[in-house]
Amino acid sequence: MRQTLTYPNRPRVRASAAIAGAKEGAGPLGGDFDQVVQDELLGQDTWEQAESELSRRAIALCLKKGGLTPSALEALLCGDLLNQIIASGFAGRALGAPFLGLYGACSTVVEALVLGGALVDGGYRANCVCAASSHFCTAERQYRFPLELGNQRPPSAQWTATAAGAVLLDARRDKAMARLTHGTLGRVVDYQIADANHMGAAMAPAVADTLCAHLRDTGRSPADYGLIVTGDLGCIGRDILLELMKERGVPLEPGRLVDCGASLYNKEQDCHAGGSGCGCVASVLASHFLPMLADGRAARLLVLGSGAMLSTTSSQQGQSIPGLSYAVALEADT
Repeated sequence: MRQTLTYPNRPRVRASAAIAGAKEGAGPLGGDFDQVVQDELLGQDTWEQAESELSRRAIALCLKKGGLTPSALEALLCGDLLNQIIASGFAGRALGAPFLGLYGACSTVVEALVLGGALVDGGYRANCVCAASSHFCTAERQYRFPLELGNQRPPSAQWTATAAGAVLLDARRDKAMARLTHGTLGRVVDYQIADANHMGAAMAPAVADTLCAHLRDTGRSPADYGLIVTGDLGCIGRDILLELMKERGVPLEPGRLVDCGASLYNKEQDCHAGGSGCGCVASVLASHFLPMLADGRAARLLVLGSGAMLSTTSSQQGQSIPGLSYAVALEADT
């Protein structure tokens, strides 16, 4: 069964923007973000409102960089980790654009790019913004424990990024940052991992499944990409992916595989296995990898988001953690 969409008109990536929190700003990629906020409440009354404001600001900045007013935005595809994706819904309320709320857990921004690419390539929308956000304090409260408890984290745990990223796609013909050529739909894959503090192990099999589907459908090999970028596997999940691909007979060069979660923090920041959250891959893609295509440092990238499709309810009921992954192929606009 073919899982990959080919976009014959190759929608343009017109602009991107990323805003991150202080911890993310202090990491190796801190200089790439458009803005680093020191007040992680962003002047709001609650952490949830803060995440929504973070998302709104990233989207508004992306529109500004792309020369588009909010009233001219034809679709906003956006999601987050919160119940009923309230951070995205409230950001959409503030912006007033036609809204598609998405949930692919940490893979959400790549899911948005797959769908947004289809909307623009098919002529249904002249432009759209694909965005996602996360916040350490909202995710901890929803999925784990209140921050006030100070619970100890095991080495396999990941740190939810306080960050938001947004990407503007359009159908204009003039030169842009990059072009979107393919989008691969993922399947829900479950290797019966039940430890909510071991997300990399839960998500890596889904990434391997989607990566193999993409290569099969396109007839490409890993060598056809300057980099294969994964979203939120972290250090442990990245190593598991390398082993899984070797078992499938499609070995990856370790130097060609880069994980956003494993790249976001320094070891000294005590984030254990690395970063996670919808805002992790969204902000790193928008601030670090898309500019590589725009300035000629890379010619072609494959980006795979990874999501753990669990909830507090499913975890408390003893369910395992299904994984999900989407992929997009991006090329320099030459």
